Amino acid sequence: MLRPIYRTCCRRTGIWRPKATRSYASAGSPSFQWQDPLASQNLLTEEELAIAETAERYCQERMAPRVLQAYRDEHYDQKILKEMGELGLLGASIQGYGCAGVSTVAGGLITRAVERVDSGYRSGMSVQSSLVMGGIYEFGTEEQKEKFLPAMAKGRLLGAFGLTEPNHGSDPGSMESIAKPHPTKKGYYSLSGAKTWITNSPIADVLMVWAKLQETGKIRGFLIERKDCPPGTLETPAIKNKNGLRASITGMIQMDDCPVPEANMFPDVEGLRGPFGCLNSARYGISLGVIGALEDCIARARTYALERKQFKGNPLAKYQLVQKKLADAASDAAYGTLASIQVGRLKDEGKATPEMISMVKRQNCDFALRNARVLQEVFGGNAVSDEYGIGRHVANLFVTQTYEGQSDIHSLILGRAITGIQAFV
Repeated sequence: MLRPIYRTCCRRTGIWRPKATRSYASAGSPSFQWQDPLASQNLLTEEELAIAETAERYCQERMAPRVLQAYRDEHYDQKILKEMGELGLLGASIQGYGCAGVSTVAGGLITRAVERVDSGYRSGMSVQSSLVMGGIYEFGTEEQKEKFLPAMAKGRLLGAFGLTEPNHGSDPGSMESIAKPHPTKKGYYSLSGAKTWITNSPIADVLMVWAKLQETGKIRGFLIERKDCPPGTLETPAIKNKNGLRASITGMIQMDDCPVPEANMFPDVEGLRGPFGCLNSARYGISLGVIGALEDCIARARTYALERKQFKGNPLAKYQLVQKKLADAASDAAYGTLASIQVGRLKDEGKATPEMISMVKRQNCDFALRNARVLQEVFGGNAVSDEYGIGRHVANLFVTQTYEGQSDIHSLILGRAITGIQAFV
């Protein structure tokens, strides 16, 4: 049980938190804090600070000890989602249905804590919380919400999000997956097609799949329940031998006349508005998540530079080139944090645009990857060893720059917003 570590439970959110949370106040004149250079903590509410501390404690005490072997073995421990569910960290920004109902920024702070350990762990959580739970909450019927969300919030039901196809990565509008009325089962649709690079698909109980209605060509969302699929209609093989996100589980979704009841189709949303709406929430979480990975790289490089003696017994941290690398990375992490907090506040006020989320997702992913690669140089040949952790973050951050909208695609989204001209076609 996890709760003995987290002594008290917030009555409003249901999130278990440490008996005493960390204090960020300092007496006397302020001093520079390299872990938070621009004092972003001062922009957070007391509740957000407590949630961040709960997430950090869990991630460092329970997740971090598992990650190295998990990455080596390409093994994802699905008990992690149940543990996070017990603490109230899944679907945390959803109101009701057993979810905590915290701010968007608080949800982002959870992803930052998780990705400070590993991007793969954050990916598994984001799919559960933002893509699937968030999609059901945004577009589902009341019956769908009551059926799925409470169990998913506890990690008892696991979710996957099926949009990307083998032939259409950044072009979901050209998807080939088809839904048509089932030939023999009244009140059912029959889904056929394939999705790929789907986090959690091999272990998911509920698969949110987007497919074109054969009769209209419109994209609609469906909730496939694995337990109700006859043999041979649904397969979710794992994709192995990945270079990144090895601590998460990734697979395909293969459908062959897979029956789905009409009651499991989202009733009103059609076209790409549905999947893109889900992706916006996940992209926001990524924008703060990758900052967590970069912050871990900074901490690891700083420790190594202070301890490693080279050239007349001096620590590497004494040299200008090393200090510049750390200064650049810390600056970009601090700026990225402030930008994401701003967009999170606007999102809760209903004032955020998709382009804002594209900007922070793109910028923070690009800067996190760039700085992690540079900080890798501080370790010299030791960076090759997975025990130092920096290479794992670099490999993972390349993937975060690529999925849920590759950085070049987000630049085109921003370019369209700036010029009014569509550059995709």
